[in-house]
Order: sequence, then structure tokens, then C-alpha cells
Amino acid sequence: MNERKLKILAAVVEEYVRTGEPVGSKVIASLPGIGVSAATVRNDMAMLEQLGFLEQPHTSAGRVPTISGYRLYIEELMSHPSLPGEEQERLDKMLADQGPMTEELLIQNATTALAELTQCAAVVSDFSPKFSVISKVEVIPAGKRVYVVLLITSAGSIKNKACRLEFDLTNEQLALVSDFLAEHLEGVSVEELSEERMQNLTAAMSAYMMTMAPLVEGICELSRDLRHHALLFKGENNLFSYEDLDKMEVVQLIEHKDELVQLLDDSFSGIRVMFGEDEGSFVIGNSSMIVSKYRKGGHNVGSLGVIGPMRLDYAKVIPYIAYFSQKITDLISEEPSGQDSMTDENRKE
Repeated sequence: MNERKLKILAAVVEEYVRTGEPVGSKVIASLPGIGVSAATVRNDMAMLEQLGFLEQPHTSAGRVPTISGYRLYIEELMSHPSLPGEEQERLDKMLADQGPMTEELLIQNATTALAELTQCAAVVSDFSPKFSVISKVEVIPAGKRVYVVLLITSAGSIKNKACRLEFDLTNEQLALVSDFLAEHLEGVSVEELSEERMQNLTAAMSAYMMTMAPLVEGICELSRDLRHHALLFKGENNLFSYEDLDKMEVVQLIEHKDELVQLLDDSFSGIRVMFGEDEGSFVIGNSSMIVSKYRKGGHNVGSLGVIGPMRLDYAKVIPYIAYFSQKITDLISEEPSGQDSMTDENRKE
């Protein structure tokens, strides 16, 4: 793989992205900076095909990049231009275009902006709750035999559930229950609220008084909500406009979008590009997903990116994703503690 072959591979990728048509040797030879004959280009393209970086859809057609060809292009050959100042200002306005900026609104705006800018589906996974701890547990009377269980996390997430008991609690019983829950839950990380831990808590509380079971069941339900990772999906209709993508597979992705959470949550640094054929739970063939993490308090707390056809202008799209992920990281790191990253309604989307 000499420099000339690498230059030809980059030219094939960029020309195919631009036109959507298999690329012939004459087209590449005519491009500025190639500087060799069509015959030489044809020989190099044949070698690139043998190496697995190009393929020929039809015998008489030109060649198109393979997944390996796209990977090599993205990782080593693609230019990485920085966004000009006026473009950064435009993106900043898209992020903060309405009122006081909360983390929830910031992430929603970034997702909407990515879908609009790239004409792809934009996706965000928020998993910051698992890095927070339970900071407060309360049981609050809310009517005859009705009590509200309240959980507050160090990240500012607030969960509550109304529970009906068989009788009203005395002040002494209410204090006993509140102290018990505070002792066993306050200071515990959300990540540690496993089903087993909550079952043990239920058994321990039942030893005090069986009639408190609805309160513990409410706590268990709230803990499951806290551990749930939110997934925000915007611009999915954009995917139907690409002839490269199978429409039924797009429908399947939309119906089973929660299956993307694990892919988004996998730890990695920088920009990650995944291709549909490579990922077991990524159901669209001939597609790609470009993802980057955003951070808060030294932790990866979410992922954002786009899903589109494999024939995507990566040199244009990747800088947008990189800019938004860094901008979100900077802005949410400046926020005072106690702000929630997504409302309860959005966590259930």
C-alpha cells in the first residue's frame, strides 16, 4: 500500500460518496493530484480490490468501497478540517435557541440540530444516572392511607410514586419507615440498586411490618426507573429518503431502537464509526452509525451520533458530531449540581 494507492482509494471513496455511482479508472485519472494514467489507476484499483478495500458490483462497472475501504479512509486518509468560526457560531445558536438552557434542552437541541444538519437520524443515549447516588429518601403522607415515596439522586433526578396502604400510619410508624429506608438507601449508588438488593430490602422491611410491602414495591419500581437509560431519537424519517437503505429494515430499527442502547453505551474514546453489517443488533444493512461520548464530572455520561447510509460524507458529518459532543461536555460541566440531565418524561421515551 504505497502513497499512490492510498490516494486512489481516498479518491474512489470521495467520488462514490459524491455521485453514488461505481467509480471507473478514467474518472480517477482525470482528478487533480492523481497524476498517472487511467491504465495505472486501473491496475492499482485491481490491487485495492484484491486487498479487500474495493469491490466491483458488476463486471463492466467501476468499483465502490468496501467496509474495510471506508474504515481505512476514515481512520487514516480523510481530511479533518476544523469548523470555521461562523459555522461554530451557527451551531451554538442551534444549541441555545430558546430561553434558559437546561441539560435536558441542550441535549434535545443538539439531537434536533444533528438530524437537520446531516439529514440522517440523530440518536442520544443518556446513562448519567448510574454515576449518581441516592441523596434523599422520604415517605410523605398524601391522603387517607396514601403515601408518596420520594427518591432524589445526587444528579438531581427526582422520582416519586404514590402507594396505598391498608391503614394510616402513626407518626411513630412513619418515622420508623423513613429512618429504615434512609439507613438502607441513602448514599447507595444508582448502579448498585440491583433487583437482588431490592429483594433483600423487601425481606428486611417485611420483618418489621408486612403491611409496608406496597412502600417497598414502590421503591423497587423507582429504582428500576433510575437505572433505565434514556434514548432520544430524532430525524428517523430522514432514513426513508435514502435508496441505499432497505425501508423495512428502517422500520425495524425504529420499532426496536432500544436495542441501540448497548452499542451507544459501550466505552470508547473519541469518534466511533460502526457499520450495520458488523453489529449484531444494528438491523439496517448498508448503513453506518457515527457516535461520540459526552462527559460530566470525569465520567462518560452519554453518547450522541447519527445513523445514515454507508455512503455518507464522513468528512462533513464527523466534525459536527465532534463539535456537539465537546460543546455539551463543556456546558454541562459548568452547570451547578442538582440539575437533572433529562426529565422523567424523556427517560420513558
